[in-house]
Amino acid sequence: VQLQASGGGLVQAGGSLRLSCVGTGFNSDYYALGWFRQAPGKVREGVASITSYDNSVYSDAVKGRFTISRETAKNMVYLQMDNLKPEDTAVYYCATTSGNPIYSSMFQPTTYTYWGQGTLVTVSS
Repeated sequence: VQLQASGGGLVQAGGSLRLSCVGTGFNSDYYALGWFRQAPGKVREGVASITSYDNSVYSDAVKGRFTISRETAKNMVYLQMDNLKPEDTAVYYCATTSGNPIYSSMFQPTTYTYWGQGTLVTVSS
């Protein structure tokens, strides 16, 4: 299983970016997918997650601004990020695990088995 994230870049506060993550070596029909981020000096935190049934959850920090979606036929997961803030600056990672985690564990990094390499998002003020 491999994941490849892309779409990061430099954007001004209030702007938008769309991250993409393509997976190979597995059938995402049966996998949950998540986006995490890690800012310098901080722990990795869950941002958004989507189950194989297309149920999505968001962290309080991004709720209402970010949207996670998946395109199962292409083994893709996306993160649409709108109204970006400087505090959203981080390396963003996609991750996946087979089955669907219980709600309380969907933002735990240890829940996910496979990780992409990360893509840097920088939001300037």
